[in-house]
Formats: sequence, structure tokens, C-alpha cells
Amino acid sequence: MLFPTIDFAIFFAVAFITNWLLNPYPVPWKLAMVALSYFFYSWWDWRFVFLLAAATIIAHLGALGVSTASGDRWRKAALVVAVGALLGLLGYFKYYGFFAVNADNFLRHLGLGDLFPLVQPTLPVAISFFTFMAISYVVDVYRGRITLARPIDLAVYLCFFPHLIAGPIVRGEELLPQIRRRRDPAGIDYARALWMIMAGLFKKVVVSSYVSTAIVQPVFTSPLQHSSLEVAFAAWGYAIQIYCDFSGYTDIAIGLALLLGFRFPMNFDAPYTARNLQDFWRRWHITLSRWLRDYLYIPLGGNRGTQWIVARNLMVTMVLGGLWHGANWTFVAWGALHGVGQVTGHLRRNWRQAHGRPPVADGPLRIWWQRFWTFQYVCLGWVFFNASSFSKAANMIERFFTGWGSASPLVTPLLVLTIFSFVAVQFVPADVVDRLQSAFSRQRVGVQVSVLGLTLLAITTLGPTGVAPFIYYRF
Repeated sequence: MLFPTIDFAIFFAVAFITNWLLNPYPVPWKLAMVALSYFFYSWWDWRFVFLLAAATIIAHLGALGVSTASGDRWRKAALVVAVGALLGLLGYFKYYGFFAVNADNFLRHLGLGDLFPLVQPTLPVAISFFTFMAISYVVDVYRGRITLARPIDLAVYLCFFPHLIAGPIVRGEELLPQIRRRRDPAGIDYARALWMIMAGLFKKVVVSSYVSTAIVQPVFTSPLQHSSLEVAFAAWGYAIQIYCDFSGYTDIAIGLALLLGFRFPMNFDAPYTARNLQDFWRRWHITLSRWLRDYLYIPLGGNRGTQWIVARNLMVTMVLGGLWHGANWTFVAWGALHGVGQVTGHLRRNWRQAHGRPPVADGPLRIWWQRFWTFQYVCLGWVFFNASSFSKAANMIERFFTGWGSASPLVTPLLVLTIFSFVAVQFVPADVVDRLQSAFSRQRVGVQVSVLGLTLLAITTLGPTGVAPFIYYRF
């Protein structure tokens, strides 16, 4: 069930009314939210509801074992079993086919034949997101950051439909306390919630869809048939497409949660204003970045140890972060590119410090130079991220250097304006946006309805007839 559809509008109307009618009654409300969320998830394939339920049961039993086991040894054993079982579910459905094909190809070269049955399980929607949330819950109970939740609270936490399909990856300490308390309908900023929903719909339905159709799809499908300029704009265009697609989804999810009385963490913070890759990952898919930091990078050792150990930790984290996005070597390459970039920056900073060099002085020219090249490096990574194979990515890179002087009919003034506008808008100070939202919230209802109505009219007029699924649904 896609957010920008009539089906979801009807579903959310029922969910909204149910949410506030049952708000004074905690247990009926929780049961209703689980039922509605499972119905929402079953819209794609009802069979995978059992997978979501299994992940919930494993997380609860694991956290129960961690909480009640006597001695650190048994607590750690319960943690390992629970996390291993959750990763096993994720690994089978998402990576078994990838592993089997690559392992058999390798064994065939050794003359050992095929040893693994080539089964490609259907990839359940959102398995990466709810699995990571379940893992973080068990680990946080083990670390003492949160207490054991009631089974019904945990079920709501993992399946709550605004975040279920593509995040944000909400921590237990952020959402469970909100589930346990009664929400005040009078304290909801409905205008801000609707503002965010409309902004998200515009980014997804209008901007992302337009850039995808206008240049990204045709160039990435047949890069050798296009000019160097079109290849460059396709890479920049995909940067805008995936940003508008995913941040648009996040805006809608946060807005929907606000209408139901919940606050989700921010997931994007002007990522294309970043001055280096470390800064980029503080701004892009923030909830995934901090998950990788807290549950992978720091347990590996983080910044402790020699510079080479830190470099190893960075590479492992980024490569596995790339693999999290999909079972394809192109995602591994994307993660490795970001890992190499971060390791290079880390080693460079350490070298300057070891040789007594002062930090490089900042200035406007240097800051914009860093932003420019960071954006180009990120776009190079997006080429691998979006390419269907290494050969397609190689063709994109090759054509960038060999197709200058060819006609570029896809690079239209509207496309150029759209791409550069949605890079430039990220440099608008956050407080300016906050003031605009606050000013909109203070307007009379008639003014708000008029603005929202005109925005919706623009979205339906400028958007395509059908809306493609959000990119991150497949992760």
C-alpha cells in the first residue's frame, strides 16, 4: 500500500479515527494499532505477516532471556541467540540467493560443481528495517538502556505502520515511552504535520518522478547511447531523485506519525551541503548511520586502537552498510567507495596531527570547494548504487569521458533548473524553514486549507498518472 494512493488515504482515515477514539483505552488502542499495521503490511503479501510476527517473538524472547538470565555469560548467550536468529531471517530472505550463486560460481571454477540449491526466496518488504529495529531493541535491553517491554508494546513498536516499510529506524528508547503514554489531541500541531506530508508528496510524486523519467531511467538503461553531459546530469539527477524519494517518504512518515500523536527522529539534514563523507553520513539517512555506528562500528572497536584498526572498522562498517541495501556487488562497491573516502580522510587527519601540522584554515572558497567535490564523490557512488550491474556502471563512467560533443536533448532547461534548485534549497538555513512552518501553523484554518488544497492540486497536476514505489521499499 503506497502512501500517495487512494487506498492508503482510506486506510489512514480509518486509522486516524480509530487512534483517537481508542486513545483513552491503552490495551484496545494497542491491539487496534497492531491489527491495522498488520493489515497495512499484508497489502503486499499476507504470508509475510508471519515473518513480522516471528521477528517480534524472537525479539521478545531474546530480551526476556537477557533480562532474566543469571550471570553475564547467560545474558550474553541469550543476546547472541536472539541476534543470530534475527540475522538468520534477514540473511535467508535477502542474501541466500546471492550467496548461493556466488559460492557455486566459485566452486565451479575449482571443479567442485554446484553445492548449494539455487533458491531465490521472495524478498519481504521492509525486512531490513524491522529486523534492525528488533536487533537494536534486544541489544539496548542487554546494555541496560531500556527495560523489557510488554509483548503488546513491543509488537506496536516493531509494526507501527508509519515507519514500518522504509523507516526511519526508530530506537526503543524513542518510541516505546510514547506507546506507553496517552496522547493529547489538543497538543498536536496538525498544520505542521500536513505541511510535512504535502512537502513529502511533492518531493516524491513530482520531483523524484520527473527527474527519473526525464533523464535517470533512459541514461542508466543505455548509457553508451547518451552524451557525456547527459551521463553527468543523470548521475546528478539520481542524487536528487533518491534524495527527494527517500526524504519525501520520511517527511510523509513523520507527518503521519504526528497526526497520530507520535514524534519520529529526523532522518535527513541537508546532506548535499556536506563538506566531507563523514559529514555526509551525519546528514544522510541519519537513523541508519547511527544504527551502524552504535551496533556495528563501536562494537568493532570504533576509534579505539591504531589508525589502521580504525580504518578497518570504517571499511567493514561501510561495506556492510552497502550490503544492507541489497544483495548485489554494486551495493558492496558503493559501500566500499564510501569506506575508502572516509578512511582517506581519517588517515589524512592523523598524518597532519602526527607531523604537527595545524588544521587547514577554513574560508568561504575552501568550504565551497569541499562541498563541491564531496557532492561529486557522492554522485560517483550513486552511479554504482543505481546501476543494475558493474558493466552498466562502467559504461556510465566510460561514457562520461568519451561522449563530449554529442547532442544532449535530455538536458533541458527545466531539468537543469530542477536539479540545481533542489541542491540549492538545501542551503536554506533550517531556522528559515522552521519559521515558515510556524507561520503556516499560526494562520487561520481557511488559509491553511487553501494553501494545502493548492499544493495538492499542483501535485496531482504535475505528477505522473501512476506513482512508482519508493526506492527504499526494496531494502
